[in-house]
Amino acid sequence: MPKDMKATDALGISIGQYSSTGRKPQNQDFHGALIPTGPALALKGVTLAVADGISSSAVSAEASEIAVKSLLTDYYATSDAWTVKTSALQVIAATNAWLHGQNSTVSDINAGRVCTLSTLILKGREGHILHVGDSRVQRLSGTSLEPLTDDHRMTVSPEQTFLARALGAGPEVKVDYRRVPLSKGDIFLLTTDGVHDVIEGSDVNSILQEAADLDSAAKKIADLAFNRASDDNLTVQILRVDQLPAPGVNLQMEATQLPIPPLPGAGDIIDGFRIVRSLHATARSHVYLAIAPSGMRVALKIPATETAQDGSYLNRFMLEEWIARRLSSPHVLSAAKVPEHRSALYVVTEYVEGATLRQWMTDNPKPSLDQVRGIITQIATGLRAFHRREMIHQDIRPENIMIDNDGTVKIIDLGSASVAGVEEAAPGTLGAMPGTYQYTAPEYLSGDAISWRSDQYALGVIAYEMLTGRLPYGTQVARIRSRRDQMALHYQAARDEYTGVPDWMDTALHKMLHPDPIKRYDALTECVADLKRPSNSWISAHQRPLMERNPLRFWQGLCAILALLCITLAAR
Repeated sequence: MPKDMKATDALGISIGQYSSTGRKPQNQDFHGALIPTGPALALKGVTLAVADGISSSAVSAEASEIAVKSLLTDYYATSDAWTVKTSALQVIAATNAWLHGQNSTVSDINAGRVCTLSTLILKGREGHILHVGDSRVQRLSGTSLEPLTDDHRMTVSPEQTFLARALGAGPEVKVDYRRVPLSKGDIFLLTTDGVHDVIEGSDVNSILQEAADLDSAAKKIADLAFNRASDDNLTVQILRVDQLPAPGVNLQMEATQLPIPPLPGAGDIIDGFRIVRSLHATARSHVYLAIAPSGMRVALKIPATETAQDGSYLNRFMLEEWIARRLSSPHVLSAAKVPEHRSALYVVTEYVEGATLRQWMTDNPKPSLDQVRGIITQIATGLRAFHRREMIHQDIRPENIMIDNDGTVKIIDLGSASVAGVEEAAPGTLGAMPGTYQYTAPEYLSGDAISWRSDQYALGVIAYEMLTGRLPYGTQVARIRSRRDQMALHYQAARDEYTGVPDWMDTALHKMLHPDPIKRYDALTECVADLKRPSNSWISAHQRPLMERNPLRFWQGLCAILALLCITLAAR
């Protein structure tokens, strides 16, 4: 877990746990909890999990243990850019696949490695619940227990029920997911059916008021279930929310506490990086070509001294490097190695020697279709690296695309990217709407949902502009204030007597640039493919019968067939 981000106001919780065999000879339940420290607490959260093996299997206890241990270890190994849902579902799916594979040698699945799994993950000011089977996650509300999961049980008769859903039972498993807002003082219970089948909210409330701590409360709840003749294993986990992060931004890049260095001159050294010359300067930052201690040429970026008091900007400034370290693509700017302890505030990335796409477009006002497709394909490949990490670049435009001297296209300027996992931990960390109106998807302005399709729109604008020299909606996008305005956008066809854009390619561009994001492509690979050749849907829509395309040939062919038929009949 990275050490470059910290929570300025942390989540505080208390946990109590207890498990016993009850009246059974073997405990097939398994439970666990993990409270990380530092950045992991903010970016991944606190995890509790309970699993219950099926009584018909002698090895289901192994399944329970594997399910819980895998979640508690592998979840924290997933990308901290991912949301809780994405991370946890990946781990649960992998665990289910492994358990099912182990059951391939078992003739009866009821004797295999099969179990339930209920998980509660607290991150930021929300709780995330993932659930399979009939273990439960509940929240205490006064003297009542509010169920936050549904039992996946199938009833055969009043005396006989069985699990309708479980880990290990099939090659894939459907996992229920739910997120709930948290409040200080919330109390959650995770239990197996040996407990919740005989315990009520009033019992839990009374025990919590009398118990010295949550561990003893969990034991008393299990003991009460035993005394009420529960014949199953007994497992109880109790979590109390003692403190919540303050609303709003609560994540901070640790390096933002460092001083902004004086602007260097040629030959100056910053933490081993020797400055060669200035590359670019704006009112917000200065970029220099530098030589790293390894001898590699890098770009070193320093915020302007005027931004020293702008904590939000500095956080965004350092987030660019944080994002770059989590992406791996030849078409995305990569972060360079920096000292473990910096003396000043700066970021270091690879140095891309070449020109921006804007400059390339100026130098090549009439590019060929193959040139446009080659560049768009590389940008799309870079964007897919963002989207796989649940990131949206949000500022794709020609000025933020570099083409190096070998023709490799790279996406640069990552400071506007949206990171789902970070936004989930601290809504507002990534600031207001980024981007430039000409390339900004209309949903940003109308208040519609933002997704990776917003990047697809910007990619479509670039392709359209490269082919036509103009923008698809002109100045219409800047005037959008509502969804009605968004849907009123009028697309100007790219195909005309001057551009030479094929009709099928114009159709693909129109779909990429549709005002409604849902009607754009479902994958970037699809739109790239449709820019290279006519899509099946276009071919189907434009296939005309031979009689319409060439009436003379149609009648000639028909006459030939009739003549051949007459000759055949006459010969009989």
